[in-house]
Amino acid sequence: MNVLVTENIAQEGVVLLQEQGYRVDVRLGMSREELLDCIEGYEGLIVRSVTQVNKELLDRASRLKVVGRAGNGIDNIDVPSCTQQGIIVANTPDSNTMAAAELAIGLAFAIVRHIPQANSAARIKDFRRKQFTGWELDGKTVGIIGLGRIGSIVATKLKGCKMNAIAYDPYITDERFKTYGVEKCNTLEELLEQSDLITIHTPKTEETYGMVGSEEIARCKDGVAIVNAARGGLICEDALYDGLKSGKVYGAAVDVLDPEPGYDKPPQDQAYENKLLELDNVILTPHIGASTAEAQYSVGTTVARLVGRALQDQLVEAVNIPAIDARAMEELRPYTELAEILGKIYYQAERDTVEKIEVIYHGELTKKETGLISRSAYKGFLEPIVKEKVNYINAPVLLDGMGVEFIDSKSSQDSKYTNLLTVRFSTKYKTLSVSGTVFAPHAIRIVDFFGYKLDFEPTPYIIAIQNVDQPGIIGSIGTVFGDAGINIAAMQWSRNRRGQKAVAFISVDQEADPATLEQIRAIDGVLQASMMKF
Repeated sequence: MNVLVTENIAQEGVVLLQEQGYRVDVRLGMSREELLDCIEGYEGLIVRSVTQVNKELLDRASRLKVVGRAGNGIDNIDVPSCTQQGIIVANTPDSNTMAAAELAIGLAFAIVRHIPQANSAARIKDFRRKQFTGWELDGKTVGIIGLGRIGSIVATKLKGCKMNAIAYDPYITDERFKTYGVEKCNTLEELLEQSDLITIHTPKTEETYGMVGSEEIARCKDGVAIVNAARGGLICEDALYDGLKSGKVYGAAVDVLDPEPGYDKPPQDQAYENKLLELDNVILTPHIGASTAEAQYSVGTTVARLVGRALQDQLVEAVNIPAIDARAMEELRPYTELAEILGKIYYQAERDTVEKIEVIYHGELTKKETGLISRSAYKGFLEPIVKEKVNYINAPVLLDGMGVEFIDSKSSQDSKYTNLLTVRFSTKYKTLSVSGTVFAPHAIRIVDFFGYKLDFEPTPYIIAIQNVDQPGIIGSIGTVFGDAGINIAAMQWSRNRRGQKAVAFISVDQEADPATLEQIRAIDGVLQASMMKF
């Protein structure tokens, strides 16, 4: 499979993908037309903040399975369209957290002490230091817009500089404010009116775009310093320009612009214009928030691992699946594997059209975040019948398009198992259920198959048989497998009442061909035989 990298990542990330057998094309500075022309040849795409992964591009990307965003923000990626097409969107929100926070802090000191301007003057032998008189952060108030991963680090470090920290973030709990010793502002206006230094650390959304404009700057203290090392457009650049020209804003440091220039183009090829470049009291840096050796290595290798695993159809932390951290995902992994196996059973054993799927949780599972587990069951259910690609991302969308109702429920009914997962399939004619449990991370068991009790470990190849409960059937089936050269690894029969029907799960070392299955079905007393692959 092929992976396209359109923006710079650490070489170690490229090598990691190549070592896994992927062909990796690193093509920096491509034109939009070049990208649109070539994207159909790739299953994976790695970008940063410039490449626009929008519907125009996605409509050309017929083979694309995953978009890896090397970094945090995803405003350049049309996530809903990716979800609709079953394309995984994975980013690396924690890989450059410290680097971004430290840059914001460095820019704050650079503003109030005129560090870049003083350096430039010294290089032309202008040593008149009085022109660079600044002010101290000690004892002043920093207003942090956004108290997430990066904002909380900024708060901690600036409090260490004896600044008073206040923050505005309507989505953060009061407990988090207390944890970091930050005073909560209930409105943005409240923060603006109190702050000597303002630093912004929110994602770029419809709600936050242009959130600091002319009216907001007018509310600020005279001589406020402003830092934006988050995303371009959060602060209206025209309003910032006017504030800097008038002196309302003492100085500003901006690492991100709206729109962004071409960061991989040499100066002679730049056609970029921005009037903030005209002002001496502005520090502009070329989006270097993640530009540390540590962050680049972490971002590059992390996004490469995510893309590689996604291309192998492994479960990864992604933007467009239920939010869950890496540690919790590892805890849930055996349950997602079990759910997928249970979901795969129905259309490998039955043919009636399913109208409703219900995923039912018992025991300890009722206390867990189960969204990802349910998606795994839906994915497994669809894989035997959907010809197009199906994954954790688009499984609910595909079910909805098929008119299949899907619901989750948590049962308070006692079970002899610590955890029990049931998937119930309802057709026009009947309802059938399969259940399983997890004894340990690698000890998955199917314990109920359409009403018959089992204790069976699912393996890659299983033949499910329904038969009349009568002597001689086991021997006859064994003979057929022996003649076909198929080794039986494990076998379990179950019946509800003597002399009626029984079912068997037979684990074999290889797939049985159609002719062998027909021979089994021809045995007197065998009612049904299905080859199941997990």
